[in-house]
Amino acid sequence: MSVKNAGPIAHYRHLNFGQRVVRDWKLNKWKYLLIIPVLVYLALFCYKPMYGLVIAFKNYKPTRGIERSAWMDPWYAWFEKFFTDPYFGRLIGNTFTISILTIVFGFPAPILLALLLNEINHNKFKRTVQTITYMPYFISMVVTCALIRVYCQQDGLLSDIVVFFGGERQNWLMNSGNYRTIYIISEIWQTIGWNSIIYLAALSSIDQEQYEAARIDGANRFQQCLHITLPGLMPTITILFILRMGNILNVGYEKTLLLYNSNIYDVSDIISTYTYRLSFGGGTPQYSYSTAIGLFNTLVNVVFLLATNFISSKVSDSSLF
Repeated sequence: MSVKNAGPIAHYRHLNFGQRVVRDWKLNKWKYLLIIPVLVYLALFCYKPMYGLVIAFKNYKPTRGIERSAWMDPWYAWFEKFFTDPYFGRLIGNTFTISILTIVFGFPAPILLALLLNEINHNKFKRTVQTITYMPYFISMVVTCALIRVYCQQDGLLSDIVVFFGGERQNWLMNSGNYRTIYIISEIWQTIGWNSIIYLAALSSIDQEQYEAARIDGANRFQQCLHITLPGLMPTITILFILRMGNILNVGYEKTLLLYNSNIYDVSDIISTYTYRLSFGGGTPQYSYSTAIGLFNTLVNVVFLLATNFISSKVSDSSLF
């Protein structure tokens, strides 16, 4: 059979690369035009700044610029300095600890909220709960942390509650044993409503006929949730978990900077706050050193992303790539 008389797929395969591009452009030109602004944004604000990573291998001086700054000898000198830094163990330990605690307690929270909201049949009450849980996400981080500091003072709301139940007053943020608990609880409070939106959207896509069939077979609400709702949510949960593991060392420095103090550095100081202090904390800015630490942070995140995605692709049908 000749190519001329073959089907459209065979004809497309017969075209060379240039012909395929022209044909695809004619068929989808408006889609390509729509995506151009996104590509320009990514090029200018995501990929172009990556050139600045080269200063992690140079002794960067702002007065000389990136090009004229001298290369380090050896090239890994800044990384070696970080690995031998007396704060290295504390920074890695605190960052991993806070991040893992956030995943263990914070990641399931919006899933549970979405499941509970999905079981509510009273629409007005359901919308009210959604609105109340969404609101903290839109409060400025500065305002949120100011509220936390006020509530955690010795004469604050938290101490009043503890005294009511027979405890003693204390300044909660001055005690290193309390910091991580306060951080995790406040993080869940801030994000639980907003993060539940995507799970609620996934729940709405589950075929309702499955629930009807389950009810006919005698399944109760818990059994329906266990055998229909959760399996329907698993692809979404898996993808979001992979993305979360790709940010395992990205603990928010803004919140930490606004909450911590010298008394609790041993449990609150993390990689991002350390790099912030190196660049903007007073004294001579160490841009090359902080960039090297940031690059190390990113590489660790990429490793966790790839490892989690690989494991997910082996044990389930869901993965990013």
